[in-house]
Amino acid sequence: MNIAKPSATVRYTAMRVAVFVGCLVFVAALVHFGIMPAGLGDANAIWVVLLALVLSAPLSFVLLRKQRDEMSAQIVTKVESAKSRLEANRSQEDGAVQ
Repeated sequence: MNIAKPSATVRYTAMRVAVFVGCLVFVAALVHFGIMPAGLGDANAIWVVLLALVLSAPLSFVLLRKQRDEMSAQIVTKVESAKSRLEANRSQEDGAVQ
């Protein structure tokens, strides 16, 4: 049985979401136990989400470098393939017109 390897973009996105969710749980726990301030009034949820976003961005940048490079290589390959097909189609059209 041949199982297809998921695309690098899907893998990177899933791992990026996982890093964010981990940061969200971590920040929520810190706020819940009073280690971090709870925000102003009813802004607790927004505070926790924004802080998790701020923490997850640099973590993702460092921790997911390999996956990001794989995704970039996959995208470059697909773009080059599309460019070559487009050029082949253009040359066929030019030959048909002359």
